[in-house]
Amino acid sequence: MDIMNKRYYDLNTYFRSVFGCRVQKITIDAGFSCPNRDGTISTGGCIYCNAKGSGTGAYTKGLSVTEQLLKGKEALSKRYKAKKFIAYFQSFSNTYASVDRLKGLYEEALAVDDVIGLSIGTRPDCINEPILKLLQGYVKDYLVWMEYGLQSAHNNTLNLINRGHDVDCFKKTVAATQNRGIKICAHVIIGLPLEERKHIIETAKTIAYMGIDGVKLHLLYVVTGTELEKLYKKRKYNCLAQHEYVDLVCDFLELIPDSMIIQRLTGDPHPEELVAPSWSLKKSETLTLISETLEKRDSWQGKFAAGR
Repeated sequence: MDIMNKRYYDLNTYFRSVFGCRVQKITIDAGFSCPNRDGTISTGGCIYCNAKGSGTGAYTKGLSVTEQLLKGKEALSKRYKAKKFIAYFQSFSNTYASVDRLKGLYEEALAVDDVIGLSIGTRPDCINEPILKLLQGYVKDYLVWMEYGLQSAHNNTLNLINRGHDVDCFKKTVAATQNRGIKICAHVIIGLPLEERKHIIETAKTIAYMGIDGVKLHLLYVVTGTELEKLYKKRKYNCLAQHEYVDLVCDFLELIPDSMIIQRLTGDPHPEELVAPSWSLKKSETLTLISETLEKRDSWQGKFAAGR
């Protein structure tokens, strides 16, 4: 990969290098819950998460995994000329069920034509050996990504956002997942309460050399029905300005290895749920500003990574 030309190693570049065509992820809502909402850990969830859990609502509409995939295939084939697809189990914690239920859902997805793998979003405290063995069984024939929510490498922050697990839990889960042929993606949120640039830098350095294959960066935006909304309306939380977020993303990219696949650089809030900041709906503009800022800095992913 010519990182100097691209500035960062994005997901589309990775997919084309592996499959030789356009690959798109199709978001699946399979009706999972979360131990941070059902009372196992807490009933409130993380302060930024509402009752939808970033889901599409497809499950409550009665759409099966197969139906969601077929609908997604049709739309993404037309929009992006995609040839292959990843079934992305996104809403809530997508390993939070019995192995038998997980097996049924995952294999339903893999049975759909042109689905070449799974991407499973979950919490690091919702993984065990039987689940990992199940997933390991798919890697011979399919691409399998586990997406673990870290959010921050600072326990004080994790406590503040009511995350329900600590950094050590994330590290142990990553270690347990490695050497099985399963790809690992870490989720990190930029703009968490009381975090400053130094905290973002430390999080980047923490994940940089853990053997993680990819990362998703998310802006902390405020949505309706969350504890964060209450803090925002009481003026106890201020959202990042767009230029602040862009600079922090570039700082983060400079510190992680150029081999780490960038799955996302900002989130996609549902417009009808968004409280603030309004600029978070301007995804294309934000991505353009990130690229322009890296160019102005004469910088790229991994420029200041350790060992360079």
